[in-house]
Amino acid sequence: MKIKCQGNVKVQHAQLQRLGKAFELLEMKVGEMVTDYIARVMVVAIDTRNCGEDMTDTKIVEKIMRTLTKNYDYIVCSIKEAQDTDKLTIDVLQSSLLVHEQKLLRRKGGDEQALKITYDDTTSGRGRG
Repeated sequence: MKIKCQGNVKVQHAQLQRLGKAFELLEMKVGEMVTDYIARVMVVAIDTRNCGEDMTDTKIVEKIMRTLTKNYDYIVCSIKEAQDTDKLTIDVLQSSLLVHEQKLLRRKGGDEQALKITYDDTTSGRGRG
């Protein structure tokens, strides 16, 4: 990866600008899994680190918590209240979010029901009234 960002200063600066913008624009998509979103964030963060920019875990954790979908609002509030976000690792955050995601998926799975409609064609085809 280091080779990718080597070159003159202008190329490195342009690469860092692109990565910085990509990092700013990252947001979790509706229906996206937590692991997929964190993986997308980490790809940009690691590329930024490989180009020599300081990308702290705290900055990554704050970005993830700030850009999750509405389904995670109350768990993010709970995490902020219970833990010091400056010391929170990405792995601990991901674990907490995964537990919440599993509860959400279980709840969705239990609420969905399908109705089966049958049609009896033995009648003359006329309805009542």
